[in-house]
Amino acid sequence: MIIASNVTKTFGKLKALDNVSVTCTKGHAIALIGPNGSGKTTLIKTILGMVVPDSGFITFDQHNILHNWKYRERIGYMPQIGRYPDNMSIAQVIDMMKDIRKSTTSLDEDLIAAFGLKNIEQKKMRTLSGGTRQKVSASLAFLFNPDVLILDEPTAGLDPVASEILKQKIIAEKEKGKLILITSHILSELDDLVSEIIYMQDGSLQFHKSLEQLRADTGQVKLAGAIAQIMKQR
Repeated sequence: MIIASNVTKTFGKLKALDNVSVTCTKGHAIALIGPNGSGKTTLIKTILGMVVPDSGFITFDQHNILHNWKYRERIGYMPQIGRYPDNMSIAQVIDMMKDIRKSTTSLDEDLIAAFGLKNIEQKKMRTLSGGTRQKVSASLAFLFNPDVLILDEPTAGLDPVASEILKQKIIAEKEKGKLILITSHILSELDDLVSEIIYMQDGSLQFHKSLEQLRADTGQVKLAGAIAQIMKQR
């Protein structure tokens, strides 16, 4: 569904992406992991069309995304830090997004209900805690029933109950056949969520393999243990 082919991107002297090629298919939740500065965020922004590669290209459903913005309607994006107008209420932000998107698909308001956002919908964004802002960001990412979900540190700041609600929602959407990309530094949270691992370092793709294969290669059951062993070997 999403294919990056020999994607390279430099910012000055920094090579953020170095000839990266990956194929991401429907029905999988894929962990995009690596140390800070590994190129994860640049790869996400390239997929979203926010960064144009110096060479290589990205296709979405076999169509090159360059100069083609319509594909973004099929992506739900949850940024690591959601930024919204401070003077708007939760309800106004959600209504604004509905008005901007003008989606003809049925809305998915499961997370709005599960997080109890209706009960506090008149609260201004400037008054919200970081965790509640995360709930708004998550609800907006899933709201338009997208084919692809890109979630950047989705559980950061969430309390244990909200974190579990979001995890169960991710699992449910994966089982519907959607493609989900997740970045997280909390590897223990990914064990029950993902089926594939993309590991990057210094802008280069180190490996892309199934979680089962990674476990077999390392002899480790937990993702954190498997990654730790690989890093020691390198």
